[in-house]
Amino acid sequence: MLLCCGEALIDMIPTPTSDGQMGFVPHSGGAIFNTAIALGRLGASAGLLTGMSSDMFSLQLTADLQASKVDASLLIPCDRPTTLAFVKLVDGHASYSFFDENSAGRMLAPADLPVLPDTVSALYFGGISLACEPGADTYAALLEREATSRVVMLDPNIRPSFISNPEAYRARLGRMIAQADIVKVSDEDLAWIFPGAGSLEDKAAQLRAAGPSVVVLTRGSEGATGFFGEGRSVDVPVRKVDVVDTVGAGDTFNAGFLARLSQLGLLEKTALAGISDLSVRDALAYGAQVAAITVSRAGANPPWADEINT
Repeated sequence: MLLCCGEALIDMIPTPTSDGQMGFVPHSGGAIFNTAIALGRLGASAGLLTGMSSDMFSLQLTADLQASKVDASLLIPCDRPTTLAFVKLVDGHASYSFFDENSAGRMLAPADLPVLPDTVSALYFGGISLACEPGADTYAALLEREATSRVVMLDPNIRPSFISNPEAYRARLGRMIAQADIVKVSDEDLAWIFPGAGSLEDKAAQLRAAGPSVVVLTRGSEGATGFFGEGRSVDVPVRKVDVVDTVGAGDTFNAGFLARLSQLGLLEKTALAGISDLSVRDALAYGAQVAAITVSRAGANPPWADEINT
């Protein structure tokens, strides 16, 4: 099982009502939730670990997980509220107002963490779960506990507005990167991690030197690059489509990349350390294909496996 560890929340999407006023419709979301959904739809054995409220929104979240064939057995129940994110869309690009204080996901504590079954082969971390304490420290503790025996993929998806203590965040993120096998970053993430002069390639090399076997750099419309081995790299272009909106694009790219590595039997530490150019290119291309379908339709609505043209 590929276990996604982090936020599940409700995106409140603006929608016209019958009288012409704008209302908000609840949609299941969150970066980690989206990746779990995409993995399940792609046919991967996937699960989600997060704090899950007992409120009415949790029923929607759980039902959507099950509908996409995502294992919900590692959800951690509690009586705190579900995180809400009110969305504003401008030309297909989303901005958010979050209501996350004392939420089920944010208040997750190390003592809440379950023993993971042997069926869990890989862990995926990222999103706002890595920025908002105390939950961020709990996910870091889980990564540290499991990193020696399971593959770890990390996508920090850095949002500076969520970081109340940059020093603590940098230190925690640095420890997590050092223990991860795969780290995916955007060009903006890389500039935040390594501020100042230097090419993206040089900064990606610095990131690889910190510990990961594979670093994936995404550059929006310019495609993605995988860095691995002894200074090797491969580039993959984006798929050209008519973009409806970009919600969930990065999350579903990550799912496609992970799913393809799993299909190839490469989600194992030794295999990743010796991964070939062909395998990295294959996984990146599959991730790009999955993301292209997602952005061609409204919302974080990743494709099912039978929608992928292989």
